[in-house]
Amino acid sequence: MLLLLSFLFPMIAGTVISVMHFESEKGRNRFYAGTIVLTDMLMLALLAARDAGTVTLFTLSEHVTVSFCPDGFGRLVLVFVLLLYTAVCFYAFEYMKMEERPNVFFAFFFVSMGALISVCMASNLVTLYLCFELATLSSVPLVLHEMTKDAVAAGLKYLFYSIAGALMGLLAVFFVYYYGTGECTFIYGGFLDPGRLSGREGVFLAAVFAGILGFGTKAGMYPMHGWLPTAHPIAPAPASSLLSGIIAKAGIVAVVRLVYYSAGADILRGTWVQYAWMILAMLTIFMGSMMAFREKVTKKRLAYSTVSQISYIMLGLSMLSPEGLRGALLHLMSHASSKGCLFLIAGIFIYKLNKRNVNELKGIGRQMPVTMWCFMIAALSLVGIPPMGGFLSKWVIAGAAIGNGMGALSILPPVILLISALLTAGYLFPIAVDAFFPGEEFLKENPVPEKKEPSCLMTVPLIVLCAAALIVGVFGIRIVQMAGL
Repeated sequence: MLLLLSFLFPMIAGTVISVMHFESEKGRNRFYAGTIVLTDMLMLALLAARDAGTVTLFTLSEHVTVSFCPDGFGRLVLVFVLLLYTAVCFYAFEYMKMEERPNVFFAFFFVSMGALISVCMASNLVTLYLCFELATLSSVPLVLHEMTKDAVAAGLKYLFYSIAGALMGLLAVFFVYYYGTGECTFIYGGFLDPGRLSGREGVFLAAVFAGILGFGTKAGMYPMHGWLPTAHPIAPAPASSLLSGIIAKAGIVAVVRLVYYSAGADILRGTWVQYAWMILAMLTIFMGSMMAFREKVTKKRLAYSTVSQISYIMLGLSMLSPEGLRGALLHLMSHASSKGCLFLIAGIFIYKLNKRNVNELKGIGRQMPVTMWCFMIAALSLVGIPPMGGFLSKWVIAGAAIGNGMGALSILPPVILLISALLTAGYLFPIAVDAFFPGEEFLKENPVPEKKEPSCLMTVPLIVLCAAALIVGVFGIRIVQMAGL
């Protein structure tokens, strides 16, 4: 019962919110706060339970069920779903004052939260696919919330890309089930039947590669990345933070489940699928970093950065080794914390100062010292400066690449990671430098700036996310080991 309630409760609450009328803003925020706290309590109780068991909602055929059973990997991602959604919820109490229809936003906010929780707890590919689609459909309204022409266009672009990607993923699901052993529950190493697969490996590999590309659409991997730089700048800052920080990670969860828990990494290792996957991931890392370096709109710069940074995770996964998987999970955690924080900070620039471009942020460190210090800490993690989480994850991914024995593909990943780190420093550090050290001429024209630091509803979530990025850097290996990975 607890297992079902953990993701059904926020979905039901979101549905109720959509039809409720609140007499005051304070009463509305109390209801939202109560909903998020109760959801967190349910999830913490579930995480504390050693064996939550398996719950089957219904059976589609003899070996196709819709069922849920949290394992170590699912629980690990689930922690960061709770972290991001809780931080964004309280932040949005303040930010959504500048937006219309806050009830609509929070309704889909909670429904999408429930959908992501169900993605983490799915026990087979069919269940994962259905929950994955629900997560897409419930997050589209977050993108088009403002209902302007640009917002609707961005929302539709996100929807069409996601549907196309999900259909490619569904193709892989069909083939995995057909060549499976019958009991198609997730198991590390996969559940394929070698006898049935014998002689048909070529078609199967093509289907799995289609699935990687399809589910990778949500993660913004080239060539299916086009929706991400369009959707992020248009969506409200809380939605951008969720999209980049955790909703895009649904694609990562699906790829991990497909490759490591269904098909099995062994069948892909050393094939053209692995080589093509690694090359696409490295291309996306470099391309995203270059585009972010050239971009002048703050949220769009962060969006291109997301394209690059999430492909670090895909690169780690493409190693098809336990070390690569651990590096990918470490970067999932560090990126969720740091990029979620940066998008919230970009929202503060818009909310408090109506500044949307990076060249407008000179001297802002004197107006918002707490906010800009959080920006600097999150940027350190993205660049990969110790002891932040981004350093640890890149170190492990680079080590996995060097040890994979694949010739040039052992050397290229560390080189690409270093180039991307330099570009990341190039598009993030100048913002912080100009914010704190704007130059003598600027100081003469603006001797005594008016303090614009936002309320604690906005600053505390930033501090919590920065702390999470630091914790991943210090204790990340131990956290992954506790998850049994």
